[in-house]
Amino acid sequence: MFLVQLDVTVVNVALPRIGRDLHAGLSGQQWVVDSYTVVLAACILGAGVVGDRWGHRTVVVTGLALFGAASLLCGVAPGASALIAARAVQGLAAALLLPSTLAVVNRTFPQREEQARALGVWAGISALALPAGPLLGGALVTSAGWRAVFLINLPVVAVALVMTLRLVAKDAPARTSRLDLPGVLATALTLTALVYCAISAGRSGLSGQVVTAAVLAVVALALLLWWERRTAEPMFPPSLLRKADFIGANGIAAVMNFVGIGAVFVTTLYLQGVQHHSALKAGTMLLPLFVPLAVCAPFTGRIAAKAGPRPPMLAGLLIGTAGAASLVLVGPGSSYAVLIPALLGLGLGMGLLTPSVVAAALRAGPPDRPGLSSGVNNTARQAGGALGIAVFGAMAQSPDVPHRFTDGLHHIGLVSAVLWLIAVATTLRTVPSLDRS
Repeated sequence: MFLVQLDVTVVNVALPRIGRDLHAGLSGQQWVVDSYTVVLAACILGAGVVGDRWGHRTVVVTGLALFGAASLLCGVAPGASALIAARAVQGLAAALLLPSTLAVVNRTFPQREEQARALGVWAGISALALPAGPLLGGALVTSAGWRAVFLINLPVVAVALVMTLRLVAKDAPARTSRLDLPGVLATALTLTALVYCAISAGRSGLSGQVVTAAVLAVVALALLLWWERRTAEPMFPPSLLRKADFIGANGIAAVMNFVGIGAVFVTTLYLQGVQHHSALKAGTMLLPLFVPLAVCAPFTGRIAAKAGPRPPMLAGLLIGTAGAASLVLVGPGSSYAVLIPALLGLGLGMGLLTPSVVAAALRAGPPDRPGLSSGVNNTARQAGGALGIAVFGAMAQSPDVPHRFTDGLHHIGLVSAVLWLIAVATTLRTVPSLDRS
């Protein structure tokens, strides 16, 4: 789980060096991040079914081996296209790992109290990857180059493989569920087309390619909705579309990552591309965003359990709105003190939001299918993050033109604040208070 989360954030500080070494422009750098998150988002729901059918221990072993192989391919990639393709394979491996690691923990610790402690360790290790990502990535890029960001995964994968094979008992596969492969493919096509549309629009404006991608996204989404209504075992049961509380919670989760992950991407480009800080220094400067996110999560979970998810969601959204709005103050030569309110606001906001929005989605989903609710929420968050990188990158443009880039940051701040205020209204409208749940 540490690897799955780490490879979402560790790459960001390496992007400027990757861009220079592989002659990848802004759009290429966006795809280095988004090829991972798009495949992860598209496959995560189906991966849970694969775990049920093959056995979750088998899927964890397969996912680890695939993640290691993909990391090696990333580390030796001769060009941007090869790196992007290897990152997509990493995303597939991450999709296999994420639900199955959770299932292994649930099965290994069946008693409620010990299971709660084990899940706390699982979540805590995942949260540690967030502040570790920019720090570790910055240190590796500065001392050993960007390829080390991927090659560092190999010894971790090797140890995890041996430990899993030795310590995790095999589970009996359940043949009751079928993989909704057309649904997975339609989801992947929809997300890829949307991300391509946004990235291409930022590079070349409203071109024929952009229009074609937009049309393809709409057609793929229509096919997905049609198929999910038609198939006997849908990946996403259409009845959930009629549950306002479920759609509201997952919509807020998508907006949260759209703003948060998109902001991390452009802020990293600002620190290295506009202000010319080293990768290590830029990673250290991002800690006010990642540390509150990791530290707040366990405490927020307890608050949500006692008071319901609505109060911490509202608090997180309002703090995040203030942080996002403060991006309008950032200029090409601004001191670090000007950027800190945005970093702290977004970090605290997401720290309060993340556990509570997951809790809201689980409360609103089918009580007998928590895995489905968790999978949909993970999909919404990963898809939102992928689109945030694409859209915010298109708005900011290349950091090689500092004034245009910071003008884009101002627009990003305003758009983010408006989106999170809409999420406040959505929370008030769709997320029930504790006494109504």
